[in-house]
Amino acid sequence: MNPFDILRGKTAVITGSGRGIGRAIALELAGHGANVAVNYFRHRERAEQTAADIEAAGGRAIVVRAHVGDTEGTQRLVHAAAEAFGSVDIFIGNAASGVLKPVVEQEAKGWNWTLNVNARSILFGAQAASGYMRANNWGRIIGITSSGSRRVLPEYSVVGVSKAAIEALIRYLAVELAPHGIVCNAVSPGVVETEALDYFPRKDAMLKHGLERTPAGRLVIPEDVAKLVAWLCTDDAKMIVGQTIVMDGGYEVVA
Repeated sequence: MNPFDILRGKTAVITGSGRGIGRAIALELAGHGANVAVNYFRHRERAEQTAADIEAAGGRAIVVRAHVGDTEGTQRLVHAAAEAFGSVDIFIGNAASGVLKPVVEQEAKGWNWTLNVNARSILFGAQAASGYMRANNWGRIIGITSSGSRRVLPEYSVVGVSKAAIEALIRYLAVELAPHGIVCNAVSPGVVETEALDYFPRKDAMLKHGLERTPAGRLVIPEDVAKLVAWLCTDDAKMIVGQTIVMDGGYEVVA
């Protein structure tokens, strides 16, 4: 049996799935037969393109505008997916935003925005989705994090804190939800060249440095992350519980 057959007919909610890693995950899961709720907040055209690409390939998708940094918005996204497809089986917390400043320059507004979009969205998304998952005794919750949760990166301060919060949250969710057949993990990619990097003042230097110190000889691409996420959703990976899987081509291994 193909392990990915388990995904056929399942419904996946993916926050921030109009572009970058989220888009790649949406396309990958849809390619294995999952229904997908594509989420966006500001860029509707990108989300609609993702949904159109899924449907052109024979899949099913809906587009939902929701500010996932707001509790009500995250819950509405999950319930909209359940209303459209009958349930929610997979929740991917991928949305990411943040104020890039040294930690001593951070303000309360930037702290709240970053933690709400990146980490709080996973908490309340998981709460809403787990109700449907418990009913089926099967579910997958995956948070997308980064090496900034464990390493200090220039001006990444509050974003790094939010990523560390995601990893801790996933561990707590994993322990509480495992008895209900719900498997929770996090994926931590290395440097991935997406539009998100355009907001980093040292983007070119980051890419150059990342490539130079990656033993695999290339940077991680969104499709790499998507394939790992899809596999973590299969039953072959069901005994991986509460872990943060690093996918960085060996970047963090180098001293």
